[in-house]
Amino acid sequence: MTGSLAVVSGGTRGIGLALSLRLAHLGHRVAALYRSDHPSAQEAAALGAGRIETHQVDMSRPDQVRAVCERLLAEHGAPEVLVNNAGINRDRPFLELSDEDWDQVLATNLSGPFHLTRALAPAMVAAGRGTIVNVGATTGIRPRVNGVNYCTSKAGLLHFTRCLALELAPAIRVNSLVPGFTDTPEVIERFGLEDPDRRAEVLGRIPLRSLGTAEDMADALEFLVGRPGRYVTGQQLIVDGGNFMG
Repeated sequence: MTGSLAVVSGGTRGIGLALSLRLAHLGHRVAALYRSDHPSAQEAAALGAGRIETHQVDMSRPDQVRAVCERLLAEHGAPEVLVNNAGINRDRPFLELSDEDWDQVLATNLSGPFHLTRALAPAMVAAGRGTIVNVGATTGIRPRVNGVNYCTSKAGLLHFTRCLALELAPAIRVNSLVPGFTDTPEVIERFGLEDPDRRAEVLGRIPLRSLGTAEDMADALEFLVGRPGRYVTGQQLIVDGGNFMG
């Protein structure tokens, strides 16, 4: 593969798969990281057809993150793009939340981006260029019930973005991509959108009256990492059909 390296955590499924494929289409060599869910046959075919290599790594394990980063830097040099997309949820009422529920979500969703970015950013700064995009959630801005661990992790990720935008400039731009309700299997199952009444309720709150698509998120990523976004840093780009305005 030729072209500059792009690293995408959680890059083999759902939104992450679309982001990996878009970066490959833009000419990057893509390292798509995944934890334990091997890509489906369809996803594997899409990944195998492009300029993408996959690496299994648990983002909650700093040792695994360091190891994969050392390998990528040795084989490909400094990445031009880093997308922190990996995330998990363990939704429960606060009073039923276990230590493990809290620790695992924070370790993956917030500490994972810290360890991955810390391992790769020095090479990006030394190269004098790069773009980091952290994939957030509107619930990192507006709270919801039964998700204090997830919401807290995503709120932290938004502020992590702003702090890095200050510290890593001018070499590296850092922004957040914040998806709304997106038509992926995980979102459909998680929010019960296979139920027509529930789907109608959700769509009724979205001014554009539709779910987003993974391609919509890839379009936003293309803007953030490309020339049109060259003067944008420290921002959160909310792509949600107008559901959240604030």
